[in-house]
Amino acid sequence: MPKYFIKTFGCQANKSDSERIAGDYQARGYEETLSWKEADEIVINTCSVRERAEDRVKGFLLNIDKYFGNKPRPKIILTGCMIHHGAVALRKNLPLVDEVLPIGEVGFNSPAIRHDKNHAWVPISSGCNSFCTFCIVPYARGREKSRPQEDILSEVNDLAAQGYTEITLLGQNVNSYGLEKAGIGYRKLLMSRESFTLTDIPSNQSQYFPPDSTPPFVSLIRQISQIGPIQKINFMTSNPWDFWDSLIDEIAVNKKLDRFIHLPVQSGSNRILQLMNRGYTREDYLSLINRIRAKVKDVQIGTDIIVGFPGETEADFAATVDLVNQVGFQVAFAAQYSPRPGTAAWRIYPDDIPAKVKKARWQILDKIINQPNLSNRPIIR
Repeated sequence: MPKYFIKTFGCQANKSDSERIAGDYQARGYEETLSWKEADEIVINTCSVRERAEDRVKGFLLNIDKYFGNKPRPKIILTGCMIHHGAVALRKNLPLVDEVLPIGEVGFNSPAIRHDKNHAWVPISSGCNSFCTFCIVPYARGREKSRPQEDILSEVNDLAAQGYTEITLLGQNVNSYGLEKAGIGYRKLLMSRESFTLTDIPSNQSQYFPPDSTPPFVSLIRQISQIGPIQKINFMTSNPWDFWDSLIDEIAVNKKLDRFIHLPVQSGSNRILQLMNRGYTREDYLSLINRIRAKVKDVQIGTDIIVGFPGETEADFAATVDLVNQVGFQVAFAAQYSPRPGTAAWRIYPDDIPAKVKKARWQILDKIINQPNLSNRPIIR
């Protein structure tokens, strides 16, 4: 029986995708191995959010090359967010790679292979219609597409029948489930133009139909909550511009919903938020936090922050520190900005913040947010 090995880098979406890739392999008669040295095929599910993530992929490939040398080696398949570079460029720069597989080609035809028997990742959408200037996801994963509600409910019912009690609903923007507009061609626009400015990039809010009644995501949560064996429902990732009041109300009354909300802010400076094309101000974000806390008394808030974004001044960073102190995040994932080829920020903004300044700002935030709370930080799977 041939053996496969999957190496996963990056976020929860990649972990979920790897579970489905495993399901596809086992449906084709493959057996999983826990050692890449014993595999007939190695799948590398890549992350491209930061340069360091891509460096780790290259390091793994180097280890494979060193181990096998001139001996026959496994077939190596690359998938995930690094495919935005294109198959030709990837094969040129990573000659060990035999095949480049767009993640969208791995569907839901075979059951996912999950090792955790209590908690399950459940994707509800793929891709992203937002164009935050720093982010590679819209280019790597394509347009946002929601799964049919009946398919999601069928999967959750099957999980409940297998004894699962906890699920996490996944999407690049879970709040917008069922609201995306189709056929938006901005990726082609951004990739084809010789030059463009921030005004050429669509606002995040323009990518979605606003709900005229209960948002589909809230309706989906209510349907899942009726599945008795499921005792805990998590979701990520949410975006501030469409965290509906009806969603806040649902969290307040639905005891199955986790009281930890991951709500990326990225910066506390209005000027930087505009350069990022985030679609909200610091005042909008703080107002949302206040509305959530007014109704969900035991809520805990986590976030993502980027330091050293192009043009970030000391005043901009001070605004971020001030917002952090006002909110009092339970946990935050702070990252030092690194330009990602293909993104809007890479094309229109110079990477003008010295590395030592980025590191110093990161250390300040990490000390403020994470160090005092290490014993109280929520578990983020």
